[in-house]
Amino acid sequence: MIMIDCTKILYTIYISEYKNQVNMGKLITIVGPSGIGKTALAHALKRKGNAVLKNSEGFATAFEQHEERPFQAHFKHDPRYGLANQIDYMLLRAEQERTLRTAPQTGLIDGGLDLDYHGFTRLFHRRGLLTDPEFDLCRRLYETLRELLPLPELIIRMRGDESTVESRLSKRKRINIALAEDFVLMESFLDEWLDTVPKGQILEIEVTNEGLEYKKSIQQIITKFSQLSW
Repeated sequence: MIMIDCTKILYTIYISEYKNQVNMGKLITIVGPSGIGKTALAHALKRKGNAVLKNSEGFATAFEQHEERPFQAHFKHDPRYGLANQIDYMLLRAEQERTLRTAPQTGLIDGGLDLDYHGFTRLFHRRGLLTDPEFDLCRRLYETLRELLPLPELIIRMRGDESTVESRLSKRKRINIALAEDFVLMESFLDEWLDTVPKGQILEIEVTNEGLEYKKSIQQIITKFSQLSW
């Protein structure tokens, strides 16, 4: 506990200078339940970046790192690694946000800090994979990080039906802790969080039965970008 608190304090000091920068880049995050296709949409947007942004710079991107995370595989088989896994992911996502906001391009991230807390951390706590004190520590870390880092300027909220998520999860070759049967609960957690976010910062897209090229969704995103002032 003391070691983790020290890590949080050191990290707070590390990013405190960044908070005061006046020329931060813009950030887009893609959220939705596990298996909905967030990473696939991020890759599709990256490929179409010039058309979406109407410039030659495209997106600066950051992705989930399932294979690289040191606790993910352990957590899959042993809930004692749950706290370490969630702390690691939230720090990773905050570090990614920090890097993306210093890039000259618009930043694009699949999932992100808010999803890792409001979606996955709350889910694992509900499933008994995190104790109450462990969950409270995650909450404190998340709230501290989000106070120091601004909310993404645009949140793309992916929606789909349960069968779409189940089908996509069954074809994955990566490590997944969230399961298809967690779909409804995770959706409710995300809806609770997004109810606190200004509606102008949210774009909802329905991806049920849409191919992974996301042609329809990308057109919706292009339309949204044409309405933004930044």
